[in-house]
Amino acid sequence: MLVVDDDAVSRHVLTQALAGAGIPVATAASGTEALAWLAERDASLVLLDLVMPPPDGFEVLRHLREDTRIGDVPVVVLTALDTDDDITRAFDAGADDFVRKPFRPAELLARIRGQLRMREYVDALWRRERDARVVLELTQALSSTLDFRDILFTVVRRIAEVARVDRCSIVLVGDNVDTGYVVAASDDRDLRDLPIVLNKYPEIRRTLETGEVLAIEDAATHPLFEVVRADLPQNSFRSLALVPIVYDDKPMGVLFLRARQPGTMRDHELSLARTVANATAIALRNAKILQSLRDQTQEINVARFEAERRLAALERYADFFHSAADGIVVVDVDGRILFSNPRAREITGLTEEQLAASRLADVVDPKDLPTLNRIRRSFKRNVFPSMVDITIRRSSEIACERRIISVSSSSVLREDGGAILVSLRDVTDDRATAAELKKTKEFLERVIESSVDAIISADNEGVIRLFNRAAERIYGYRASVVIGTMNVRDLYAPNRASQIMRLIKSPEHGGPGRLEGYRTDALAKDGTLIPVLLSAALIVEDDRPVGSVGLFTDLRERLRMEAKLTKAQDELRAREKQALIAELAGAAAHELNQPLTSVLGYAELINRRAEDPASVRSAAATILGEAERMAEIVRKIGKITRYETKAYVGAAKIIDLDRSSEEDPNRALG
Repeated sequence: MLVVDDDAVSRHVLTQALAGAGIPVATAASGTEALAWLAERDASLVLLDLVMPPPDGFEVLRHLREDTRIGDVPVVVLTALDTDDDITRAFDAGADDFVRKPFRPAELLARIRGQLRMREYVDALWRRERDARVVLELTQALSSTLDFRDILFTVVRRIAEVARVDRCSIVLVGDNVDTGYVVAASDDRDLRDLPIVLNKYPEIRRTLETGEVLAIEDAATHPLFEVVRADLPQNSFRSLALVPIVYDDKPMGVLFLRARQPGTMRDHELSLARTVANATAIALRNAKILQSLRDQTQEINVARFEAERRLAALERYADFFHSAADGIVVVDVDGRILFSNPRAREITGLTEEQLAASRLADVVDPKDLPTLNRIRRSFKRNVFPSMVDITIRRSSEIACERRIISVSSSSVLREDGGAILVSLRDVTDDRATAAELKKTKEFLERVIESSVDAIISADNEGVIRLFNRAAERIYGYRASVVIGTMNVRDLYAPNRASQIMRLIKSPEHGGPGRLEGYRTDALAKDGTLIPVLLSAALIVEDDRPVGSVGLFTDLRERLRMEAKLTKAQDELRAREKQALIAELAGAAAHELNQPLTSVLGYAELINRRAEDPASVRSAAATILGEAERMAEIVRKIGKITRYETKAYVGAAKIIDLDRSSEEDPNRALG
């Protein structure tokens, strides 16, 4: 390969990349140097920089395409030009592909390999076409009415030209296997029936005995010639190839190809020689078999034409196919695989040759064959399904594993011989991830729906996106009515939603973006305010809020229970207070009764013994009256069963003994 680039750094990078890929490289630093190199040598591919001092890449490209010797060499241009006119100009000048600078080595190598593969394919087609033309030419010659000797000379001369050997001859044998006759030789038109002793030609005897093609790279060292090596001339032929001429399993002679320089005959040349040998045998023996050869030649021509037609159809897509991230195969309507790209071979685990010998059904899991058959039937109706999942059996060194492949088809090649483009994408991991996500989603949905607390989520605009069953119970709305239509502000009293959002964003209630245990009121469908305990947070994605979620705990039942508990506690405290007063009153009455008894007794005694009835009796009567009054108070204190008060001085209150010592009507009823 020749790399033409005036930039030394770029040239070095290109050389390193290509050498690392095992591609032999020659370099030229200018257009002049490139033209001089191409004048003396052949290149498998030219990697050409367009922008150089004169002669620039366009001039080199023009000169290369005008040279008949190298005019078909693939050219990949390198360019920093980015206008459509420049690219169009490059292709008009004869470029086969282009890579924009700066380039990625992987892309460059892929494009170069694609062009080399295309060149190899074209060369192979050219050889097949040439061989087919030769076979057709020689077959026509063998079946013509011309002098048969001239026909045989034409055959050997043409084979010598195609196989590029120094001599090609036909040696026939009769009943006497010790003698052979050279009936035609490519380097001597006048040679006729030259007898030779076969003992001096062990290579001919070996070919006649085995009936197999014999190829000898160097006769000077081959053990077959040990016996006759001393008799070989100094300038004898070194490289030999002998093809048996056989009819009905009986050897008739050999087609003998010889070259003076040692080397190996190429397979396609030997194949051509075998074909000609067979044709010669048929021409020599039976005109009927010759007709069969004509039919075979016709089949070769048809196959060549079909191959060329399909190649032309695929050529314009070749670069895309080979660089595509998805697997791509080209199939006919019967599912036979005509082409596969590297990614398709990686997905299926099969080689290019294995896929070329397969049908699409051969790699599909048997359980999915009905699906594949439906797809094939749709092709015949000009319907091309896409994104259909099919399981394939992928071959590997360890075992045969099953992979899920998303299959899409296209009619892009339909007009080019009925071929169908099928893309393959391995979605095994994607489907497994999707299944796990679905399971997780369903689990979370069940958790949310089974929560006893209301869970409500909204986007940044406040539109409700989640509304679970508990929320339906608390607010009285159906989720189907709320989700996607109602704003979260409608679930609060006026202006309360914006206040809560400020609290969520403040750091005072659980940190920025969080609100924990906040007591507020929710606005139900019927307009009632429902006490709730709210915990809320912002939903953040890539450090950016995308919505909010709130957890609402209904406090109505809790508040009712707290009210009942408070009332019970108040009643208990009242009863404890009354019991305390009763005990205190009993103790006070008990303690006061004794001194009062003494006061009453002594007052009565004074009243009886006083000599001055007027003054003493009056004082004694007063003491007695007040003592009895005190005794009555003590009796009332002793009868206290509940706590009743009455106004005293100002705002102060004192216990009302009369009411507190009366019989409790509720107790009497109880």
